[in-house]
Amino acid sequence: MYKRLFVVVALVAIALFLSGCTQINEPITENSEGFWNTFFVYPLSFLITYIAEDIFNHGFGLAIIIVTLLLRTLILPLNIKQLKSSQAMQMIQPELQALREKYSSKDQQTQQKLQQETMALFQRHGVNPLAGCLPIIVQMPILIAFYHAIVRTEAIENYTFLWFSLGEPSIIMAAITFTTTFIQQKLMMAGTPAAANPQMQVMLYLMPVMIGVFALFFPAALALYWVVGNLFMIVQTLLIRRPMMKQYEKDNGGSKK
Repeated sequence: MYKRLFVVVALVAIALFLSGCTQINEPITENSEGFWNTFFVYPLSFLITYIAEDIFNHGFGLAIIIVTLLLRTLILPLNIKQLKSSQAMQMIQPELQALREKYSSKDQQTQQKLQQETMALFQRHGVNPLAGCLPIIVQMPILIAFYHAIVRTEAIENYTFLWFSLGEPSIIMAAITFTTTFIQQKLMMAGTPAAANPQMQVMLYLMPVMIGVFALFFPAALALYWVVGNLFMIVQTLLIRRPMMKQYEKDNGGSKK
């Protein structure tokens, strides 16, 4: 268990190092140096620019939408793996809580028994509590690199899409970002034990507010990326997570709690 935790912590540290806010205020070009710029940020910036200029005649808004959908589709298998792990953990929460109440004593022998019973529960349901971490870690550098590519590609600042300038903040896009983030969070929590948790209820509102406030000050191109990503996750939740929940309930005796 400790080895797995060490691996997860190490991967998180590596992901944060690779996706750190290095050179965030410097334009990204083919001459930008460094591993992060060369292999992550510039390829995505090049792809956005190529699609915008060579396919859509300076349609940077459409290019951002297409690249966002492409990236989300590429990491979809990781998202499904994460959803399966998260769903399995949520479905066994009542049994976990029952074990904690049964072995509530803090003495070493009781705590060892609790750990053994918990691991047996995980094995019985095929749950790996750390399985949901790796997909998140893998996605982090990709998604943050795309954020860098949008912010640091100067050509994006000079174009408009629909009613807003890609290089300037948009109140309407910030509102749409807040709304889609809230809907996505709400759908993810629906029908799970987390929905009844007061702390998770706070997060349900806090996360959309934070993202919406960020969108008020960042270029609308980034808000467009957030909105498209949220819409993709909403559709993914409706088409994948809910059938997954029903199948899990069917496989585990039809329990919905």
